Amino acid sequence: MSRSGKVTNRLRSAATALLAAAAGAAILILAAGWLRHSFAQEAAVSLPAPTLDVPPPADGKPQVAVLSGGCFWGVQAVYQHVVGVQQVLAGYSGGAADTAEYETVSTGRTGHAESVQIVFDPTRISYAQILRIFFSVVHDPTELDRQGPDEGTQYRSEVFYANPDQQRVAQAYIAQLVAAKVYPGRIVTRVDPLKGFYPAEDYHQDYLLLHPRQPYIVYNDLPKVEHLKRMFPSLWRQDPVTVAAGKR
Repeated sequence: MSRSGKVTNRLRSAATALLAAAAGAAILILAAGWLRHSFAQEAAVSLPAPTLDVPPPADGKPQVAVLSGGCFWGVQAVYQHVVGVQQVLAGYSGGAADTAEYETVSTGRTGHAESVQIVFDPTRISYAQILRIFFSVVHDPTELDRQGPDEGTQYRSEVFYANPDQQRVAQAYIAQLVAAKVYPGRIVTRVDPLKGFYPAEDYHQDYLLLHPRQPYIVYNDLPKVEHLKRMFPSLWRQDPVTVAAGKR
C-alpha cells in the first residue's frame, strides 16, 4: 500500500474512533439526564399538617379521592400502603371515556392524566392527610407536565375534586404550602372538578407489587414507598391493599 493510502486509512480510523467516542459521550449524557430525573423522584419534602380538612361524613361511608402525580404505578403503590385506604385503582381522568386507553392517553392529546382513584375510610384517614402524602412523597408539585423521566400532559400534577369540600381543602393546602415556602419552585398543581375516572388496563394494576425489580420501579417508585414508611409511620401499613385481592 502506498504511503498516501496508509495515511488515508489512518485518517479514516481516527475519524471512526472520534465518531464512536462522540456517540458514546452522547449516550452517557442522555443516560445521566434520565438518571438525574429518575433519582430526583427519591426526594421527599417534610410538610406542615393541613390547617383545613374535610369534615367526616355522618354516615361514615367510604370517600373517594382522585389524584394525578406522574406515572400511576408509583402513585398507586404509595397509597396501597396507607392506613384506612380500602382500594386504589390506576386509571385516567380529565378526558373523554372513548379515549381512556393507554396507547391513546400516551399521545398526550386526550386531556387525560394518569391518575389514581383512592377509596378510603374517613374515620381512619382524612382527605387532607391524603393530600399531605401526595405533596410530600408521591410527586414533585413544581414539575410542569412531567415527573422524573416521564414527560407530557398525561403526567401532570392535578387534584380532581369530587365536591366543594375537597376543592376548598385542596386549594387551601396549596395556598398554605406556598405561604410556607417549602419548595424552591412554584407549585403548578391544578385543582379541577372530577368529571370521570376510568380504570386502566389490568396489566397496569398492582404493577409495582408484581414487578418490584423492574429498573423503572427501582429507580423511580420504590423510594416513594420507603419515604412513606419513614415519614408517615402512623399511616403506614405493611401489607398493601391490592386490586387483585378485591377482584377475588
